[in-house]
Amino acid sequence: MIARVLTTGLIAGLVAGLAVAALQHFTTTPLILAAEVYEAAQHAHDGADAAAPLSGLSRTAATSAATIAVSIGYALILLAAMLLSGDAIAPRRAALWGACAFAATGLATSLGLAPQLPGMAETELAARQIWWLATALSTGAGLFALLRLDSTAAKIVGVALIALPHFFAPQPATPESTAPAELAARFAAASLAVQAISWALAGALAGLVWRLLSREKEAS
Repeated sequence: MIARVLTTGLIAGLVAGLAVAALQHFTTTPLILAAEVYEAAQHAHDGADAAAPLSGLSRTAATSAATIAVSIGYALILLAAMLLSGDAIAPRRAALWGACAFAATGLATSLGLAPQLPGMAETELAARQIWWLATALSTGAGLFALLRLDSTAAKIVGVALIALPHFFAPQPATPESTAPAELAARFAAASLAVQAISWALAGALAGLVWRLLSREKEAS
């Protein structure tokens, strides 16, 4: 079982990661490069030294490797969650789990912490990380209660868990940013779209690979 889970996660994550990396190359990466131009210009104006970012092939390789690693993690998380819940692992079902995972880790958290470009103002890091993690876990638990439990009390608790973190959302940072507002808005929208595709694709491929490996095992 463990070997099949790992194999499924690696294959599904690799394929999904390559696809998402290609998508990022044409969506979010150009926006990041544009923001870095504004950031470098601001540093030059202030006389501050800025670390030189990776460029060309090195940057593409590093971004793609990170995206593949994240996609493998997504696939393994979805497989583990479905196995623990006793749900059948199939492409459509796993894609729905991926959509719920995006709702918890991307959509809900973006209400308090939108994806940010280089050079954008930020609040204190530890507070943002704690709020993000608490929101993702609380939203995930709330969605599980709403979608998988039958009692009215459980559904009420689920709604409360989804809403609760947003009463403690981090305070917005001082609006000081080198990136134009239009660029930041486009990046936030593109990042969320890419993340949604990444979760759903990792789930669908994990369900497909799992089904194929299961059939191969039964045939042997």
